[in-house]
Amino acid sequence: MTSQPMRLTTVGTGTVAPHASRVCSGHLIESGDVTLLLDCGSGVVHRLAQLGLPWTDITHVALTHFHADHIADLAMLCYAFRYGQLPARSQPLQIIGPVGTRELIDRLALVFGTWMHAPGYPLQVVEQQHGEDIQLGNNVRLTSTKVPHTHESVAYSIATSNRRIVYTGDCGFDESVGKWAAGCDVLLTECSLPDAMAIASHLTPSQAGALAAIARPRLLALTHFYPPVEAVDIAALVAEQFNGQLVLATDGWSIDL
Repeated sequence: MTSQPMRLTTVGTGTVAPHASRVCSGHLIESGDVTLLLDCGSGVVHRLAQLGLPWTDITHVALTHFHADHIADLAMLCYAFRYGQLPARSQPLQIIGPVGTRELIDRLALVFGTWMHAPGYPLQVVEQQHGEDIQLGNNVRLTSTKVPHTHESVAYSIATSNRRIVYTGDCGFDESVGKWAAGCDVLLTECSLPDAMAIASHLTPSQAGALAAIARPRLLALTHFYPPVEAVDIAALVAEQFNGQLVLATDGWSIDL
């Protein structure tokens, strides 16, 4: 693969809890001929426009799981491609996700209309097996692995020849996920709840730090903040486990690799 830059923008860094400055989960990766949206939760489509991001150029959407705060704007995005731009979209769109993604699209079609299957541009739905590599465009490789959250939940590795971003989606602590992410340039992972509210299906700041201590990324970027976790000193708690570079992502934060 030819070396090429990657840009990551955290479009939505919030959760299902309404927040004045954070919409639900969505993250954009731009690299060469690939514009990949990771998750598409409520508010993401309009936030893309607000941030001046190239939403009309999105080539792929990859879903980590099927909770509403990660997929609620998917139909909105597909609809926007058809009616929210002139001329209407003609280039293909690929929706990638774990097993169950085709059924998800079928259910969305029952709610929003059969146009979800034939939106006026080529739409391909791909169910990715764990460990399977999918080539996106000319130079981007997408790989997934199972993570503890829901039965379908996956994390994604997005790699070029010399750069790698790992996005865990919603994820409880799992040492094997840290090992799978080892050496990545950016580990984009959730930080949902304070330690006092810890549950098995989400990470606390201490657990996010412990995961990063295993993966040793060049940069740990935290996202998916419920309001209670923002009341604690996240950076200090992470630093007890991981002494590398840390960013508490906000809607619109970006990094060029």
